Amino acid sequence: MRLVTYRANVLEAARLGAIVDTMVVDLENLGADNGIHLPDNMLDFIDLGPSAVKTATMLLEQNRANWPVGTAVPVQNVKLLAPIPRPRKNIFGIGLNYVEHVEESSRSLDTSADLPKQPIIFTKPPTSVIGPGDAVHHNAKITQQLDWEVELAAIIGTQACRIEEKDALSHVFGYSVMVDMSARDCSRAGQWVYSKGMDTYAPFGPCIITADEIPDPQTLDLWLTVNGEIKQKSNTKFMLFNVAHLIADISAGMTLEPGDIIATGTPAGVGAGRTPQEWLWPGDVIEAHVQGIGTLRHPIVAI
Repeated sequence: MRLVTYRANVLEAARLGAIVDTMVVDLENLGADNGIHLPDNMLDFIDLGPSAVKTATMLLEQNRANWPVGTAVPVQNVKLLAPIPRPRKNIFGIGLNYVEHVEESSRSLDTSADLPKQPIIFTKPPTSVIGPGDAVHHNAKITQQLDWEVELAAIIGTQACRIEEKDALSHVFGYSVMVDMSARDCSRAGQWVYSKGMDTYAPFGPCIITADEIPDPQTLDLWLTVNGEIKQKSNTKFMLFNVAHLIADISAGMTLEPGDIIATGTPAGVGAGRTPQEWLWPGDVIEAHVQGIGTLRHPIVAI
């Protein structure tokens, strides 16, 4: 199931929907028409657990041939927001999780050439999240080295505390696309939170694909372009620590809760690793894609 958060017009509140063919189907309204309660937002839907996915999937199949009045609208007529517009907690980011990115970072950034023995974890605050098509801010007073990183995002569905790697994927609600924007010249004493956590630095979406449609998250192509030119192109099979390992590792010391987001790291091809180095500037446009999920497109805008 392809879940989205959308707004039908600027005056209406954000709503939970599912994309079916070319339509966005409002899940709360569809449930009400069938005498079943479904929530109007993504976090409450995730909180309901696997039963909500089964119920919504059943309703979508039963009504697909003839959507009840008031439940479906063409996707081109709505504004898609970030699937979780305001996460409850900081996003977990993973640094240096693709082998070739470790090598390129050691040449251009203050990082080791040795492969990490454990996942490198940082966070991005909820205020960094933006949705499809929203502008990424370029503040020239703060950075002259704005960089890009396409990533697979995993969204937790059920609480995970000290779980084993073999059980980890059963705790995933679904997957999405995230761009880990980075102001390379804003790292502080080796800490990345400020350089990666500024407003608009977590483009997220365009949807969440439920985990039942991606049984193996380590088989997905991902790519990123700047002004139409390919900069990153790889596959999640090249992760140093796979999604299951990341969940097990984080949950060993920090309980993961429904709605938590893990941005699983980026492959080689970032601007800092290029010769000469390349940075984003106002007027540029980035597009980021993960196979089977979708594409994000964002302009860079001066503030």
